[in-house]
Amino acid sequence: MQVVLGKGELKLPRSASGDSSPSLASKAGWILLRAVEILVASIALLLTFPILILVALYIKWDSPGPAIFRQTRIGKDLQPFSFYKFRTLYADARERFPELYRYEYTPQELDELQFKTEEDPRVTPAGRWLRRTTIDELPNFWNLLKGDVAIVGPRPEIPEMVKYHAPEHMIKFSVRPGITGLAQICGRGRLKFHQTNHFDQQYVLTRSFGLDCRIVLQTVKKVVRLDGAF
Repeated sequence: MQVVLGKGELKLPRSASGDSSPSLASKAGWILLRAVEILVASIALLLTFPILILVALYIKWDSPGPAIFRQTRIGKDLQPFSFYKFRTLYADARERFPELYRYEYTPQELDELQFKTEEDPRVTPAGRWLRRTTIDELPNFWNLLKGDVAIVGPRPEIPEMVKYHAPEHMIKFSVRPGITGLAQICGRGRLKFHQTNHFDQQYVLTRSFGLDCRIVLQTVKKVVRLDGAF
């Protein structure tokens, strides 16, 4: 598969085409998986609905701008989709800090690149709390309901960074991205760009139902302990 993104053309490796999981090879397996995802997403959205409303009001009170942040991400087979989160940055962050949105890196800069930092000037006061508690991720369940993402999978990538992926890391785009994943329990916000892609690659190569269950359980522990979130 070939797709044009940004300045250049990118191609999925042949070994990364399609979904390699045996449980998803059959139509029945896919239907069962989607049924579970829809059930989980529906329950999560219904149970947290009062929280969603209160958080939205808090964000609107804290700083001007929409409560929900929508951003284009790259999913399975390099297909773009709209990813939803609670807004944690100032609405005019791109105008105020254009240097943080240039997405042009040397190999040396990529080696040290860490997207989330504890002292990000773009983050609002409310956003710091939302990120710390991971509440900003609750709208992700809407993407799960739509089928854009899975419960577990690689980190959903922004289009500007796809060109920096090593060929072996392109396999992450052979499956749907996830609300959580191996990278999220192996360092989360502390990971650098290449480290995140490495864990995403390893997840795709070793994915299984048992691994997904362990990742979900570890994610819950990380969230409760506020580990790696900022």
